[in-house]
Order: sequence, then C-alpha cells, then structure tokens
Amino acid sequence: QLQLVESGGGLVQPGGSLRLSCAVSGLSLDYYSLGWFRQAPGKEREGVSCISSRGDSTYYADSVKGRFTISRDNAKNTVSLQMNSLKPEETAVYYCAAEGNAYSYCSSSEKEYDYWGQGTQVTVSS
Repeated sequence: QLQLVESGGGLVQPGGSLRLSCAVSGLSLDYYSLGWFRQAPGKEREGVSCISSRGDSTYYADSVKGRFTISRDNAKNTVSLQMNSLKPEETAVYYCAAEGNAYSYCSSSEKEYDYWGQGTQVTVSS
C-alpha cells in the first residue's frame, strides 16, 4: 500500500515561487507514474502535471507550461513540483498521486490514479 505525503505548501505573493515535494512510502516507485493535481474552492480537481515511471515523459497543463517543472527521484521515492511566477488564481489544495503504470507515459486524468496524498494548501496572495 502506497502512502504519499505532500509538503512545501504555504503563502506566497503573486509572482513568487514554491517547491512542493511528495514523499512516497510502501512500494517501489519504479512502476508508478506520478502526478500533481489541484483543487480550488468551488472547483473541480484538475491535473497540473505528471511524469512517467522512468521520468522520460511529462505532461503539463497549458496554464502552467513554462512556469512549473515536475521531477522525480526514484532512489529517494520523491516527486517534486517547482512552481514559479505563481498567480492568485492558482490558490488551491495541491495533491500528489500515483498510478500503477510502468510505461513511458503518464495520465492527466485523476481517474487513472490509485493512490493519493492528503494535499497541501498553496495560497497566492499579496
């Protein structure tokens, strides 16, 4: 059973940066793709970014391309999301998730993910 724990959320001013991390325990990450999702108040959860099990394929939502970077370290069982130039509308709870998938792709659909963290709050405000 995988357990995922996010960290790194907080309050940041518009235009600022945050780095989210997700520590995974329970199983080897070698056969899991990993994703970051977010849910703003009153809105549905949306896919932000994901990375394949070997790190050779990534996905970014159009709204974050060029500003967010996802990375993973299978040896340390972690996945990170570097977020730059943050906007107030990106205030949300951010979740990491794992999908059993050893192929060179990852899914942006939350329906494909089997394990979820508890989320970390990101607030972008002056």
